[in-house]
Formats: sequence, C-alpha cells, structure tokens
Amino acid sequence: MAASPSTARAINDRLALGFLQSEGPLTAGQLKSLTGLSRPTVADLVERLQGSGLVRVVGAAGDRRRGPNARLYGIVADRAHLAALDVRTHSVSVVVADLLGATLAEAALPIGSDTATEAAVEQAVALLERTARTVGAVPLHSVGVGAPGLVDPVTGELRATAGLPAWHRRLVAALQERLPAAVLVENETNLAALAEQRLGAARGQDTFVLLWLGHGVGAAVVLDGRLRRGASGGAGEIGFLPVPGTSRLPSAVSCDGGLHTLVGSVAVGELAEEYGLSATPVAQEPPSAALVRAAVSKVTAVPGAEAAEVLGEDGRDGQGAQAGAFLDALADRLAIGTAAVSAVLDPGRIVLAGELGHAGGEVLARRVEDRLAAMSPLRTEVRAGTLGGAAVLRGALLTAREAAQDELFAPET
Repeated sequence: MAASPSTARAINDRLALGFLQSEGPLTAGQLKSLTGLSRPTVADLVERLQGSGLVRVVGAAGDRRRGPNARLYGIVADRAHLAALDVRTHSVSVVVADLLGATLAEAALPIGSDTATEAAVEQAVALLERTARTVGAVPLHSVGVGAPGLVDPVTGELRATAGLPAWHRRLVAALQERLPAAVLVENETNLAALAEQRLGAARGQDTFVLLWLGHGVGAAVVLDGRLRRGASGGAGEIGFLPVPGTSRLPSAVSCDGGLHTLVGSVAVGELAEEYGLSATPVAQEPPSAALVRAAVSKVTAVPGAEAAEVLGEDGRDGQGAQAGAFLDALADRLAIGTAAVSAVLDPGRIVLAGELGHAGGEVLARRVEDRLAAMSPLRTEVRAGTLGGAAVLRGALLTAREAAQDELFAPET
C-alpha cells in the first residue's frame, strides 16, 4: 500500500535531516542529488523544515552569492540542548552539547567515599545544572547517563549492585525528578562500545567485543550490529570470569578471584611493582594507566620495532627490558580473558578500551593478539581503543543526541 502524503512528507523530511546532519550545510540542489527527490519536493521540505525551526539558512555556496540556489541550509544546533554524565565510583563528569553534539561545556567533580548518599546525589545534580546554566543550555532536552553496574533490559533502570555506592542508583531517579528532560541510563562499558564503534577503533564493525580496562574490567558484546545485554542486563560482566592464576573463585557478591583479580587496576599496579616500575598517576585516571603508559614509552624510546627491549637483553637498557617484561606479563593475563571471549563468541575483533587499553596502545594490543593467535584457532584482531576514558561520555552523548533527534526529526504526519 502506498504511503499517505503526510507519511511521505515525514519520511522525506527525516531523510533530508539525516543528510544535513552527516554532510553539513547543503544547498537545495545538493539535497536533491543526495535524496533523489524532485526539485519541487525539496523546495517544499526545506520550507517546511524552516517553519518548524529545525533548519535555517547558514550561508551561501561558492565565491559569489548567486541567489536562492546558493543558499546553504543547516540544522539549527541550538534547537535543543543535551547532556551526558559519566558516573564513576568516586567521581562524576559532565558534558553539555548542542543538537549536533558539539561540546558547549564540561565539568568534573570528585565525590568522596565518605559522602552521604543524598549529599552525593545533590552534588552530582547541581554540577549538571550549573554547567548547563553557564552556557544557557536550559532546559535540557535529553540526558545520557553512563554508570557501572547492571541496567535492567526491561525497565531501563540501574539495578542495585554490590560494591557500588548507593548514590549511583539514587542519582538517576533524582535527575528524572529535577529535570524536564528524558534521562537515559546505560552501562558504562556498553556506551564505550557505542562510541568506539561510531568514532574509534571499532568503526565499521558489526561484530566485536570491547574489553573495558579501567579501575575494574568489563566487556560489551556487539553481534550483527546489535548490542547484546543478556537476559538480566549482565552480558559482559567478565570481571567475574573464573580464570587460572588466582587463589580462589569469584562469588555472587564479589569478582575477587575472577579476571578482575588479574587485570583490574590494583592487580596491574602490583604487577608493575614486581618489575620495578613506577609512574606518577594522572588525575581522574586509574594509576594502572600511567604505569602502562610509562612502560610503553620505555620500550619504544629507541627508533625501530621496540628496540629498547633488544638493548635491554644485553644489559645496556635494563629499564627497557623490565618494561617489556611487564607488558608481556600483562598481555599473558589479558590473553586468558580474550581467549575465552574468542572461543565463545568468535567476534573477529576485540578492542582494549578504557584508560589502560588506550595507554597500552598498539604495543600492548599487538602482544595480546600474538598470544591469542597461539591459544585459539579463531582469527581475532586485537585493537587499542582510541577514545580512552572519554569513551563513556562520548557514548552517553551519542545516546542523548539520538533520542533528541528521534523526537525532533519526526515531524507530525
């Protein structure tokens, strides 16, 4: 059955808005070429979108103004304002952006472990409100929230999780109560996977696994273009994966004894200490990331393929040798987890993300890939995440932007 005229108009409008978003400002002629619509249809939709406040003239094409045909149309970026929050165990970070995702303001706030629940919630909400107000981004249309823990796949609510502060769960409810905005919560690792898929090391990949390496360890599973959350929202809780090399098994309330015990931030710090490595931590980053970054720097200090390691073997650069040995040992541990992922899911690509994965770069990723190739018959690429700790905020902002655009870019039929 043919679409009604109103439905056809809505489809055409959404098509044109999509090109204006992805390609930037366009002339009516360029919209005609990209959409395949007739000139009168494009003229009608441009007039309609201008009337709705979604599109406006932003300039002219070419060196000389050539009348109406030279007008460049662009999306009205301040038609709606968005925000994203990255909620960590001891901090919260905020970014405020326009409808196209351009950052307007950023802020971060440490929240001590001894802070009472309601006080922590108030501090986090006030940070968001203050940051949005300073750039006139009120009211907010959509807010994306990335948090550790499980998100119920049915209700979309953050579930109470052992080991995480109570203010995390209360924060989402407080945001929904205080803000006239849609509040969307998602597991932090899932958001990092979305960001790396759109903007980073998994770009163009329909099937991959992202291994988040920060203070803790987690995974996000994307199969055939879809993020897989599991029956209870717990797909990717790889920190609980039982592995050799630990003194006990994990339990229902603690991942101690699981993969977390081998590659969590504390474990990586202890491993670095065994090899005599030290580094000055960077604010808002797990100490393990600085240690891995320092080790990579040592093994790549001499031009050539990790030549510092070669020098270290004959005693001329002991620091390079120790750093290389540390990275080898860390790669051995990571290979245990990635081999299990590869055997069960055959993802084709594993992204080592988070602050530690970003710090290790291709030096660490290559080591893990080599070990994985020796352990599994399934070919699996290992790549370093390119967004580091910013991936969660980027993913949360993408989620908020898509929610806003889904509503605003769907004219009434």
